[in-house]
Amino acid sequence: MPGPAFEWPEEENCPNCSCCFRELCQRGAARTGECVSCVRPEYRMGVFGCPCSSPLLRGTAAWRAERIRATVRATECPLPPCVEVILRALAQGEVAEDRQALGLLRVGGFAQDTDDGEWSICELGQVYLDARHDPRLPACVEVLSVDKTARLAQVTVGAWDPARPVPVLLSHLTDATGLPAEELPGVWLEADVNCHAQEPDDLVLTKVRLAEPLAQGAMDPEQTVTLQASDVALVGGEQA
Repeated sequence: MPGPAFEWPEEENCPNCSCCFRELCQRGAARTGECVSCVRPEYRMGVFGCPCSSPLLRGTAAWRAERIRATVRATECPLPPCVEVILRALAQGEVAEDRQALGLLRVGGFAQDTDDGEWSICELGQVYLDARHDPRLPACVEVLSVDKTARLAQVTVGAWDPARPVPVLLSHLTDATGLPAEELPGVWLEADVNCHAQEPDDLVLTKVRLAEPLAQGAMDPEQTVTLQASDVALVGGEQA
C-alpha cells in the first residue's frame, strides 16, 4: 500500500490545514488521489477531504484532472440537452426546478446546493460550458521538462504562446503517448487546446498524441519559429 514508512510526525503540521503534516500535503497536492492516497489505511479517515490537495484548490493535481474530465465530457460525451439547459440556466443566475437534472449535475461536480435549497454552478460546470462553446484548436506542443516529484511536465503550446511554459499533469502525457517520463523532454506532440485561455494553468490539453514525423530539416530553429508563428496567426484569425 502507498504511504510513508514512518510514524505520523508530531512537529511538522501543515500551516494550511489541521489534518496533515507539511510533507504529506506536498505529496497529496501532486497526486490526483489527493492526500488520502498517500497514507496508510489507518490514517485515511483523518486526512480525507484535506483542502490542500482538493480538486477545489487551483493548481493541485486533482484540480487539473477534474478540468480535463469536464472538458472531455463536454467535447466527446455531452450532457443530455435537458440537463445542459439547466446548467446554462444556473450559469445565468436563474432558478432551476428540475430536481433530477440538478441531482445529476451535483453528482458530476458541475453544480452545488446549500442547506437552504439554493443551487449554483460550480467552477467545473463553467469549465464544461466553456468547452462546449469556445473553439478548441489543434496545436503543436513541445515538452520542455518533467518534474517527477511534482508530477508535472512543462510544455509550450505554439498556438497559444510559444515562449510561455504551460504545466500539464505528467500522467496525462505518459498515458496518452505510452512514453516513460524521462523520454518526454524534447518530444513534440499534438493536442486540442483552448487557446483563448488567459493563464497557463487554464489551458486544457485533450486528444494528446505524438506528432507526425516532420520532413528533414523541419526542426531547424528558424523553421520551428515559422511553424509557431503560423499557429499564432491561426489563433488571431479565429479571434477576428
